[in-house]
Amino acid sequence: MTERISVGVIGVGSMGAHHARAYTELPQTTLVGIADQDTDAANSVATEYGTQVLAQSALLDRVDAVSIAVPTAAHAEVARSAIDVGVDILIEKPFVRDPAVGRDLIERATENDVLIQVGHVERFNPAIQTLSDVLADRDVIAVDARRLGPPVDRSIDRSVAYDLMIHDVDILLALLEGAPQSISAVGCHDNRHVTSTLQFDQEIVGTVTASRLTQQKVRECWITASDCLVVVDYIEQTVQIHRHSVPEYVDTDDGVRYRHESITERPTVESGEPLKNELEAFAEAVRERSEPPVSGIDGLRAVEVVRRIDSLATDPTSAIPGGSGSGQPIDTSSLDFSGGV
Repeated sequence: MTERISVGVIGVGSMGAHHARAYTELPQTTLVGIADQDTDAANSVATEYGTQVLAQSALLDRVDAVSIAVPTAAHAEVARSAIDVGVDILIEKPFVRDPAVGRDLIERATENDVLIQVGHVERFNPAIQTLSDVLADRDVIAVDARRLGPPVDRSIDRSVAYDLMIHDVDILLALLEGAPQSISAVGCHDNRHVTSTLQFDQEIVGTVTASRLTQQKVRECWITASDCLVVVDYIEQTVQIHRHSVPEYVDTDDGVRYRHESITERPTVESGEPLKNELEAFAEAVRERSEPPVSGIDGLRAVEVVRRIDSLATDPTSAIPGGSGSGQPIDTSSLDFSGGV
């Protein structure tokens, strides 16, 4: 077997603990240790997964790569510490809150030959990987994504745009491989429920809705193509292709009857845990010194779009650097929108 990658996790809250667990289950990685300012939480996770608690600096001295799952406000500081000692990083979404900070991290990583992967885990959902094949030869007209659910007990970003919607924004940008030419958005209840429409130059429209106020958990994406409707359920990890047969008139004993049957195809979706798929891909990139499947640039472009959505949802007439007002073009000249799922 190829030599394992030595890894660590910084921040073992709800998400970081799952990173620690997944690393112990992957044949490509060895979990060297974890670090967290919450000593009790760190000790609990270390005991559960058979690893050790280390100071952040000590952990960085012992690993090839590290997952950063601290609160977003601390991403930059922790990432710089890892980059400066040559440790590759997988940094949870959102990459950063300030795009300028993200650009600085990317430049610093490039100078130090450090890889950055951003934790947009839905890219690794088996249903999305199947969707990429389904849409390969189809003309997409519209994408409608909904990510809804009730309030949660854990501490999260107040704005649902950064917390939930960013997943679907990232998928939308990857699927359509282009920059949105205009964005509009509305929100309510301190942006805990937000809907945004993105217009693309290919005459494709994307609609994304996210909520922390909906009393049912929904994770769906509906793609309207010229010949079918494709429905993705992230939770069930299913893909359905809906199309109509040719309508016809049928002679019956009671006369002529109109018939228009619906046909539903269900492509095979491989089973798998998205997080483990994500960390496996990260380990492979570290080993091969290849571009991570969700790069720092990918994470940055999602932040740029979500930042605009959140600003417009708060105040439709607001202006932030790069553009102004609902429905106005955004500045994406520094970003690469050529990637795919």
